Amino acid sequence: MKYITAYAVAIAAMFAFMTGGAMAASDAPFEGRTKCSNCHKSQAKSWKDTAHAKAMESLKPNTKKEAKVKAKLDPAKDYTQDKDCVGCHVDGFGKTGGYTIEAPKKPLTGVGCESCHGPGKNYRGDHRKAGQAFEKSNKTTPRKTLADKGQDFAFEESCNACHLNYEGSPWKDAKPPYTPFTPEVDPKYAFDFDKMVKDVKAMHEHFKLDGVFVGEPKFKYHDEFQANAKEGEKGKEE
Repeated sequence: MKYITAYAVAIAAMFAFMTGGAMAASDAPFEGRTKCSNCHKSQAKSWKDTAHAKAMESLKPNTKKEAKVKAKLDPAKDYTQDKDCVGCHVDGFGKTGGYTIEAPKKPLTGVGCESCHGPGKNYRGDHRKAGQAFEKSNKTTPRKTLADKGQDFAFEESCNACHLNYEGSPWKDAKPPYTPFTPEVDPKYAFDFDKMVKDVKAMHEHFKLDGVFVGEPKFKYHDEFQANAKEGEKGKEE
């Protein structure tokens, strides 16, 4: 009996450790895109021209008037102060270190790096150390090191949480507050992740990575993007 009890305790401890780790990753603090951009300079420059970078602009009064009228919104209203809208136009709203309406920070304004790749506070240090080790001796690091600290290598669900979060959505996790911009309002709001993730006008251009990280998890289009990527400008963390 004591062996069964010990086994049960061990399993419970393992479960607590695993779920605790998952919670820690999901609760990791947001930092803003500045630290990402210091190293990934070309990606950051490309991102600045995307719709995601300008996402907050559409919430300002008298912008996107026709689209707002179609969606039965008031085009004269300042939606940058509306908590039901802001979350899909910034990084980390309502989360640790994320954007706040009361004290907005520019590096968190717009849909930036951390909205897709996950809040960076916990994994950025590992990212930096791995890069330094690669520069010094070509030593590679398992991607799992970053995934365990909260970096998201899939991020489709993060996109769905905004683009498919409407009543009657095919996405099973849709819940209030819903987006008013639905395919019924305008067919252009139909969302296809596999198509949109390849649209550089929405995301950013892809540039050659050094190969610091290896193994799974790996984004499903990683190899395709890298096969067609061009050389980019690199920097160092400041």
